[in-house]
Amino acid sequence: MSFDDMLVVPASKPSGRKASRARLSSGIVKVTRAEELRLQLADDIVRGVLPPGASLDETEIARRFEVSRTPVREALRQLAASGLVDSRAHRGAFVAQPSPERLTGMFEAMAELEALCAGLAAERMLAVERHALEAVHEELRVLSHAGNPERFAEVNERFHNMIYTGSQNDYIAEITLATRVRVQPFRRAQFRNLGRLAKSQAEHDRVVIAILRGDRPGAAAAMRAHIELVRGEYEHYAVTV
Repeated sequence: MSFDDMLVVPASKPSGRKASRARLSSGIVKVTRAEELRLQLADDIVRGVLPPGASLDETEIARRFEVSRTPVREALRQLAASGLVDSRAHRGAFVAQPSPERLTGMFEAMAELEALCAGLAAERMLAVERHALEAVHEELRVLSHAGNPERFAEVNERFHNMIYTGSQNDYIAEITLATRVRVQPFRRAQFRNLGRLAKSQAEHDRVVIAILRGDRPGAAAAMRAHIELVRGEYEHYAVTV
């Protein structure tokens, strides 16, 4: 799936670079049917409902979710990119599990890319973008008290999207989002840990404060620490399911 395929396209839209930035800065991501399937199947995999080695038959999945095989095929392709699915010619698709080394590499890349975005955002984020970031941060605060991990995960993506946009570097924003798509199943799973929503909100506080102060090193360090803690929370979650 391309970057533009994942973003909402306004009815009357500017073209080129401005259009790309406008779509990401809105914080709203278009969820395709393939994306919905990917999230549902990823959730089943990381929770152990679909154990390692389980066959993922396209026809059976299409029947289960009442869709054609086209979005199923795309969802499985995306899951294979995350390392959750092993897909081989003439053998079909099976549930896999990323090696510890690959998962470590994915999170390390994610931490550095997000730290870069946060640092640049501290220097470059526009006033209107800062106000929008504060509003979403407050929305997450309310959700952290409500204890709704699914909704928190959705709004959390908007929060991070705004920081990518605030970097004012479309290319870095694109590759950061593309990397997050691969790590997303593991990031979503850790929100089920007891007390994780409140911890995540506190980590976000440090990122937002640094950005609003224009503190590039502080914002980068806070975001890097946040993603490293996300990785640790996922590892804790993985041994409890």
